[in-house]
Amino acid sequence: MSSKRPTGAHLVGSIAANTAEEAFVLAMENMGDRLERLPDGEVGERDTWIRWQHARIGASEQLEIAKVDNVYVPVRPYRFVDGTESADEITFPNLGYADAAIESYAVFSRLVDGGTIPGKLRFQAGLPTPLSVALFYVEPNSRTLFEKAYERALFAEIARMLEHIPAEKLAIQWETVSEFALLEGLMQSHIDGDLMDEITSRVAGLVNGMPGGVEVGIHLCYGDSGHKHFCEPTDAGFLARVSAGVLDKATRPIGWIHMPVPKERDDTDYFAPLAALDLPETTRLYLGLVHHTGGREGTERRVQAASRVVSGFGVATECGLGRRDPGTMAELMRQHADVAGPVN
Repeated sequence: MSSKRPTGAHLVGSIAANTAEEAFVLAMENMGDRLERLPDGEVGERDTWIRWQHARIGASEQLEIAKVDNVYVPVRPYRFVDGTESADEITFPNLGYADAAIESYAVFSRLVDGGTIPGKLRFQAGLPTPLSVALFYVEPNSRTLFEKAYERALFAEIARMLEHIPAEKLAIQWETVSEFALLEGLMQSHIDGDLMDEITSRVAGLVNGMPGGVEVGIHLCYGDSGHKHFCEPTDAGFLARVSAGVLDKATRPIGWIHMPVPKERDDTDYFAPLAALDLPETTRLYLGLVHHTGGREGTERRVQAASRVVSGFGVATECGLGRRDPGTMAELMRQHADVAGPVN
């Protein structure tokens, strides 16, 4: 047990800002020395996580709209055209992640040169797990093949980023979201075998495939539609088990793991499963317990509850900030700085 003040803060990705520069400056003004990496706010078409990917993947000549309804989102899912058998023959013209990162890094680099951003910070880019995109936008019979093709396309996006961004300046966050809807029994699974083992193997594979020098982290997510989880878990059990499984299978360091905390949970029971999680020194834990609801007082209660179970963690919000009122950004960011100490 520990009552030590948390250290450091993490921005999940999206920020209610109009431009990358606005997002960078807002974060530095309000969180500054609490950060180790800095996202661009996922501005523009990226402001609703993966919604923009529906049209991007639909540009593939090997995909067509399926003649079935999509029970999860209000767009029709895709299927592969008849005769498509191998991931090697599937192409996606441009997923857009590299274009966005290259453009934003130019702004990031300029602000580093001007002294607004410390040179020790990395530029952070978030990418969805292929499983998350498959579950939302692909019909069940095509998902396994889609995962393989989309994973290959994502790594091609990273390779393009590295043509313009030095590896030692880049941090990639794998956003693991729909996996928890599967574990909670909320989505139809196409996966054979043990679900937890399959999920952790997939995420570990994404970690292990990262090019050398690039920092890699994991965002575990229950969403924040209406500023609430898509379901209220009993506790952090699935978060702990996914983290342990990925860490066990990873062959390279994981820089950070972010875990969400429901705004109602300021009880020790929620955090109890984390007591058995053995994190290596190279992995920083960020708990998403900073909420607008309850203000700093509510956040302090959640910090105290977490501190009875785990120590050495930093703070974050439960998910990104892109769907929030822009007028709340500075206050929420300052709340991180109020409850957590600076990083070294």
